[in-house]
Amino acid sequence: MKKSNTSLGESLVFEGLLTPEQYRQIQIEIEKTQESFVKVLRRLRLIDEKRLLAFLSAKFQIPQVELTHQIIKPEVLKVIPEMLVRRLSVMPIRKIGKRCTVAVSDPMNLSVTDRLRIETGLDIDPVLATESEIKNAIDQYYGARSEMNDVVESLIQPEETTPDANTLAQGAGIEEAPIMKLVNTMFSEAIRQGASDVHIAPDKKEVVVRNRVDGMLREVHRYPKSSHTAVVSRLKVMANLDISESRVPQDGRVQLESQGEQVDLRVSIVPTIHGENLVIRLLNLSTAVRSLEDLGMLEADSESFRHLILKPYGMLLITGPTGSGKTTTLYAALHQINTPDKNIVTIEDPVEYQLPMVRQIHVNPKVDLTFANGLRSILRQDPDIIMVGEIRDKETAEIAIQAALTGHLVLSTLHTNDATSAVARLIDMGIEPFLISSTVIGILAQRLVRNICPDCKREFPVEDQMLRKFEFARNGLPKSAAYEFKSFFKGTGCLSCRQSGYRGRSGIFELFIPDDEIRELILHKASSTSIRERAVAKGMNVLRQDGLEKIKRGMTTIDEVFRATQDV
Repeated sequence: MKKSNTSLGESLVFEGLLTPEQYRQIQIEIEKTQESFVKVLRRLRLIDEKRLLAFLSAKFQIPQVELTHQIIKPEVLKVIPEMLVRRLSVMPIRKIGKRCTVAVSDPMNLSVTDRLRIETGLDIDPVLATESEIKNAIDQYYGARSEMNDVVESLIQPEETTPDANTLAQGAGIEEAPIMKLVNTMFSEAIRQGASDVHIAPDKKEVVVRNRVDGMLREVHRYPKSSHTAVVSRLKVMANLDISESRVPQDGRVQLESQGEQVDLRVSIVPTIHGENLVIRLLNLSTAVRSLEDLGMLEADSESFRHLILKPYGMLLITGPTGSGKTTTLYAALHQINTPDKNIVTIEDPVEYQLPMVRQIHVNPKVDLTFANGLRSILRQDPDIIMVGEIRDKETAEIAIQAALTGHLVLSTLHTNDATSAVARLIDMGIEPFLISSTVIGILAQRLVRNICPDCKREFPVEDQMLRKFEFARNGLPKSAAYEFKSFFKGTGCLSCRQSGYRGRSGIFELFIPDDEIRELILHKASSTSIRERAVAKGMNVLRQDGLEKIKRGMTTIDEVFRATQDV
């Protein structure tokens, strides 16, 4: 081990930024991978990126910069070849005479500045920036598509040289370097953007690739239709699917490592009139399970929710449409209560993330392993806590409720628009009201909204148009939920958020906890509206009300809350 590595590691331990155990973990990784200390430290995510940057700046006496606040002139971008900028992950900022200021992320990697000095013939003044800021700046100034465009250009070929279906069916042609590079670049770009899904959609003359980032689809590039069969075949091989079959839907799974992160890919292929359409769900295993603090609950709801998940028995339901973050909330709850003294068993379709010391079962209808049958088996496994991915039918609901009645804590999800509608949904399934009243300890409805980008967040005075929209969004809320705003916050667009004004997502919530009076209403089959009115009168914050509070706190915007709560 290099002395500089040892010195840096000991300094981090001395400053309390690393524990001795974490330092030993890094040393073991360096011996295995031969990577630099800083690179291993970043890959293991043991220290917040900005805290690490501040430490490195002080340690090596190198100034730090925020690239989001820099305006870089076009002539400066030409000082270092783009290929070298991307390979070394650096960003030229300014040039004065024979000196060039360049942002780097690893001050210990002296070979980078030496290489730049040789290539440019200039004196290099390094400054420190976070790795993510440098990547975003490269995408912004040099173009995120440039690498992909190079690959696409290499695919443009005469039609007669394109591999035919028979050749591809025999497995030939799909390992060609351009196709492999196209697929690899597609995924590395999606992971870099933090995309949750990649859509590969064939059209009449070309194929459109879009990434879903923070819940919104964005077109990222296009490639020739003539290459689509080879791309599909490549993905089928990766997902262990039948490359000779293109007439029926297929689903598969791939696990890959990109940029030091483990990513699970769920591949769904459906035949369309223009060719096979692919949607790939990306599950980043290294950042999969979030803590309850990261979900975005307000203080009162967070405290009440924690109290619910610590109860020894009962049923707790999470409701909302597809893509509203229900599974993320369930995993965060399980992560919070996962202790050695509890036996936690889950049945899911599919198992999205693996949790340590949790027994997770994958639904498999082919062998009659349904939610209901799996639940019956789980009850013979001496569980303390049971998580059911989704209650879809009466049989599953009945077994789950019996489990809750017999001393187990049951967590599950339902597809309803708000919290109180879950009661009506269970009754519609055929569950007796007295069973619902006896077992349901809480129902959490939720939606996802985009967060305002912290790097370009600005305060603006209220405009008449904004005020009208706000008053419309406030319709239907109790009079006690009166909000008076003189200003709003929004993002103006920057490198960090790719000019969208938003970065990341969090939840807005509606937590319904039935008391004795409401249980009496459930027993008498009161309507969802009556139950909801009573819950609101007793202090329950509805979804839109929670959203408006987060607008007031500058966390999100009126447009986002209105978009997410149109159906409630």
